[in-house]
Amino acid sequence: MALLMASLVKSHGLQYLLVATLLTGLLQIIAGFAGIGSVMRFVSRSVITGFVNALAILIFMAQLPEFRGAGLTVYAMVAAGLAIIYILPRFTRAVPSPLVSIIVLTIASIALNLDVRRVGDLGDLPSALPIFLWPKVPWNLETLAIVLPYSLGLAAVGLLESLMTAQIVDDLTDTPSDKNRECTGQGLANVVAGLFGGMAGCAMIGQSVINVKSGGRGRLSTLTAGVFLLVLLVVLGPWVKQIPMPALVAVMIMVSIGTFSWASFRNLRLHPKSTSMVMIATVVVVVGTHNLALGVGVGVLLSALSFARKVAQVIRVQSVLDSAATCRTYLVQGQVFFASAEDFVSAFDFKEAVAQVRIDLSHAHFWDLTSVGALDKVVLRFKREGTEVSIIGLNEASATIVDRLAVHDKPAVLNRLLEH
Repeated sequence: MALLMASLVKSHGLQYLLVATLLTGLLQIIAGFAGIGSVMRFVSRSVITGFVNALAILIFMAQLPEFRGAGLTVYAMVAAGLAIIYILPRFTRAVPSPLVSIIVLTIASIALNLDVRRVGDLGDLPSALPIFLWPKVPWNLETLAIVLPYSLGLAAVGLLESLMTAQIVDDLTDTPSDKNRECTGQGLANVVAGLFGGMAGCAMIGQSVINVKSGGRGRLSTLTAGVFLLVLLVVLGPWVKQIPMPALVAVMIMVSIGTFSWASFRNLRLHPKSTSMVMIATVVVVVGTHNLALGVGVGVLLSALSFARKVAQVIRVQSVLDSAATCRTYLVQGQVFFASAEDFVSAFDFKEAVAQVRIDLSHAHFWDLTSVGALDKVVLRFKREGTEVSIIGLNEASATIVDRLAVHDKPAVLNRLLEH
């Protein structure tokens, strides 16, 4: 989401970002009431796996700058932090091991006066509660025209990443969640954030995974995290500044390791090639562009194309000639749509010298304009050869779309086509 905000802030300033945040929240609230959360059923498992793996890689890559030019002390602290994180749970889970790791390494770095980067070296931390801040911009159509494209992008990216995170948490906890409620809740949160000088945000998968891995399951864990973060910044800011960066690097490496789906390596040779390609493509696009939404979009598109290709190969057309050799019956089985329409047409022998052709569609389904056009094409070619054509067995749904879009049963249109 930060990638989408940068150009707006650069060209128009912070006040317009606040307006864009407010509009983003309103759009997400509308999306929640409109049931947009249900679109998650169109995201395949391979896309989700690619999303998770790409995110794990990005989290790990984000830690690498901390090692550039670092001495042995940094490596030793990161190793010690990882040791605490992974060994402590074997003895007790009463306290989250990442928290223990941060506290122990902070105390050690202060006591030993270690020369490492600390949180305070990254910039100033807020020392007061946020205040109500109404954006100082002209409230007119010109402002709306400026922020609307950004807000649409922010709303889409935020919802997509949050719904993906919700799906991952559902898998980790083996519990369902209300995706539309997630959309509405995120929208409300962004409206409040915009009114208090904040920027639009979305779910944080890293923090969510830490929460789940640490045993958090309900709303209390989320509320506690927010309140504790507020206390840390406003009340305990001087102490937070002393936290060594290697301690946080260790935690984030743990998050990346825990987030990555290691089973996906084994599944590369077990799953169909098309599924593996979707997963790999999602990872490559996300890592290459640092844009989670773009990677997921590519993955969903490839999944759809792969599915269409598989369904198109299922169609079968068989034919039987009657004993008098005057009538051939074609039995069509499968789904006829844009991807299978060409195979449907090519299955008919238009040059065969028979007086009548019957096309039995009892076991077929017509889905779109392309499929209806293919049926028109078959009927038209047979009639040009002087063959009488009858269509039988259309189910109710197929009959509805064929009656509305087809021309082979409309004499005026058909005669004009036959003349040409």
